[in-house]
Amino acid sequence: MSFNIALSGISAAQKDLNTTANNIANVSSIGFKESRAEFADVYANSIFANGKTAVGGGVTTNQVAQQFQQGSLQFTKNALDMAISGGGFFVTAPNLDSQDATFTRAGAFQVDANNYLVDSQGNFLQTFGVDKDGNSTSVSLTTTGPVIIPDTAGSPEKTEVIGIQMNLNAGDATLDPTLFDPNDRDTYNNSTAVTMYDSLGESHILTTYFVRPNQAAYTGASNWVAYYALDGKQLDIDVTPAVTYDIDTDADGVADSTAPAETAAVLGSWKGSVLTFDDTGAFAGDTPAPPATVTTVALGVTGANILGPGTDGTQTLTIDFNNPTQFSSTFEVTLLTQDGTTVGRLTNVEVGADGLINASYSNGSTVPLARVALARFANEQGLTQVGNTSWKASLDSGIALAGEANSGTFGSIRSSALEQSNVDLTTELVDLISAQRNFQANSRTLEVNNTLQQTVLQIR
Repeated sequence: MSFNIALSGISAAQKDLNTTANNIANVSSIGFKESRAEFADVYANSIFANGKTAVGGGVTTNQVAQQFQQGSLQFTKNALDMAISGGGFFVTAPNLDSQDATFTRAGAFQVDANNYLVDSQGNFLQTFGVDKDGNSTSVSLTTTGPVIIPDTAGSPEKTEVIGIQMNLNAGDATLDPTLFDPNDRDTYNNSTAVTMYDSLGESHILTTYFVRPNQAAYTGASNWVAYYALDGKQLDIDVTPAVTYDIDTDADGVADSTAPAETAAVLGSWKGSVLTFDDTGAFAGDTPAPPATVTTVALGVTGANILGPGTDGTQTLTIDFNNPTQFSSTFEVTLLTQDGTTVGRLTNVEVGADGLINASYSNGSTVPLARVALARFANEQGLTQVGNTSWKASLDSGIALAGEANSGTFGSIRSSALEQSNVDLTTELVDLISAQRNFQANSRTLEVNNTLQQTVLQIR
């Protein structure tokens, strides 16, 4: 029997050595959890045996228990790298429509050839669906699915309204509007430009030029003339409502005629709109009342030659002057807006602490794609190891409970970070020495037993 006791001790020491060696080998494995060999004595007794004199039968391995304490975080430059700070596991599946979930703490994710988020083994990261506001539509493992990151977002929307808010310098020199030439900087005071889009998402540059006219052209209130060009081509505008301006054509200080705004604004070869300000520099609301908005003639009409083939030729632009001012300060544009969009190209992907995956696109849109699904268990040590730092649920672990990051005990997600192995190399090396000593001691026990039996056999 002493041989069996010694052999059980050697076997236990060997198991301890193997467990420690495995921990050391995986000291650099992302998401790895160290194991600990746990032993118990072997003791057998019957109802009529003398318990005071019974001897144990050696040692046995109860279990190799994994230790799920948090590993330290290693920060990276990859936005798709994720680490869980706290409890919880990432959920992955081997196929797009598979419900055979595996669980891992290794968050080294990447995009595959079809733009799905996968781990290094090609398993698909499982996520919860979200609405347009980023709220989860369901929090259940049965409704999770893989997430795809689209290269493009949205469909083109043509620009209809352009908003401009600015201050025109009351101290600027007056110029002759009839000499306006967009290619000659000396013929206008200031300009500003904004990008707009046609119905196919093609971008165009709308430039607005401001000229402070001399009194030879206009009398009365303080006026400015605005001219418009799209990609350098003159825009034909329709000033609504039609208003009148006094025109002093011979510069004698007396108005010679009164004409509709469409006619009054024709100065030279360009057609513009008139902005009028009162003596406080505010946009005038009294007679003559300038239009707050200017609408262009359809951009695709014959002769316009602005929009390319295939576009919506009926597209017009409404230029909305949003409370412009004329103060004695430098020209300043305080607001430029337009309501069109083009097709967006993927520029960035971000993962929030709550697991929300957002994709940013070149058209300025940010689209919530999905929310990373997390799972936790009543008994983590009951999980079954399947390799690749992954586990599966078992009877001992209990069923997986799904949830969102930043809620309950699921923990939060750190983007651009990876959880390192929780192995303490110094402790493992000390354990390795202890296991070696135990092996040597049990080997010595086996050797002594062998010597005693030899002595008995040699008795004459």
